[in-house]
Amino acid sequence: MIAIIDYGMGNLRSVQKGFERMGHDALVTRDPKVISSASKVVLPGVGAFPDCMRNLEEYGLIEAVRNSISSGKPFLGICLGLQLLFTESEEFGISKGLDIIKGKVIRFQGPAFGALKVPHMGWNDVSIKRRPPALADVPEGSHFYFVHSFYVVPEDKGVIATTTDYGVEFVSSIWKDNIFAVQFHPEKSQDLGLSILKRFGNMKT
Repeated sequence: MIAIIDYGMGNLRSVQKGFERMGHDALVTRDPKVISSASKVVLPGVGAFPDCMRNLEEYGLIEAVRNSISSGKPFLGICLGLQLLFTESEEFGISKGLDIIKGKVIRFQGPAFGALKVPHMGWNDVSIKRRPPALADVPEGSHFYFVHSFYVVPEDKGVIATTTDYGVEFVSSIWKDNIFAVQFHPEKSQDLGLSILKRFGNMKT
């Protein structure tokens, strides 16, 4: 069973429905025991970084996230669920993240963004730098759906799986050990996005 962590924010039901369409059992939960017993764990999210961190702490879910990752079971972060894994974010001042992946979350800014809208919203392509199992058979340059104003900057460039260009070349997914996390929304990215959910659901623990 796949546990989708419910911390009171995010498009939880659409992620659950995406897995179900691919034939995988997925449960939205904030019960640490259920999360612990799940074979795979998903941290989705939309909203403000500091609010989400506060909710994770309030619901007692920070330890559940850490334990899931340290156990070695497949772990998927989606959108804000990618950003929360990092050391800190500059959204609404400096907010501390989970610090599982060393690095920062910064806002799109600079001269290029006079002509580009922020948030970055809509379809964009990815350039594959390293190919994790969840991206097997995903063609180079495939398009996925994005909605975000901030992006991650990992200290260790070796964790980068894909990049995307939007005024700057930003990291659109990372892969480290059992963690695969994406800035785009696979559940909103039609067949290619759903294929990522299917492969993640098929991964062995």
